[in-house]
Amino acid sequence: MVVVPPENYVGHLIMLTLRALYFEDLSVGMTERLAKTVASSDVVGFAEVTGDRNPIHLSEHFAAKTPFGTRIAHGLYTASLISAVLGTRLPGPGAIYISQTLNFRAPVKIGDTVDVSVSVAELMPEKFRARLACTCSVGGDIVLDGEAWVKVPSKEQGGRPLPRV
Repeated sequence: MVVVPPENYVGHLIMLTLRALYFEDLSVGMTERLAKTVASSDVVGFAEVTGDRNPIHLSEHFAAKTPFGTRIAHGLYTASLISAVLGTRLPGPGAIYISQTLNFRAPVKIGDTVDVSVSVAELMPEKFRARLACTCSVGGDIVLDGEAWVKVPSKEQGGRPLPRV
């Protein structure tokens, strides 16, 4: 599934439809994607929620004097888009993060559209865990990559409660 906002629809993520997969539903190579255009309000909101008020994210005047030349999104904001895929689509509600590695390759600027891809790279049936390859790119260039380990609910172990939204 690719969620791509309309042409002039900056900063708002169309809510991903929940899809709850069990461990038994997963296979190596399964992939989910989403696209999100970063708005100034997203970056300001992330700063408010986290307390990270680094002026490189919030002040155009300050950021203009940096090697980036303009404001950039928080790295963990970009990483949080991976979490959106994990918690809603692959594997979806009930999945529990075990770990996440992140390699920040390039900045994400206000107005950039971040394309997120999450793919099942490995399955560990004895523990109902999955290793997921995660990438975020802008204009075809990778800006962040890494991998996540998640524990996935299993039909064999009684499943999960159904989400109410």
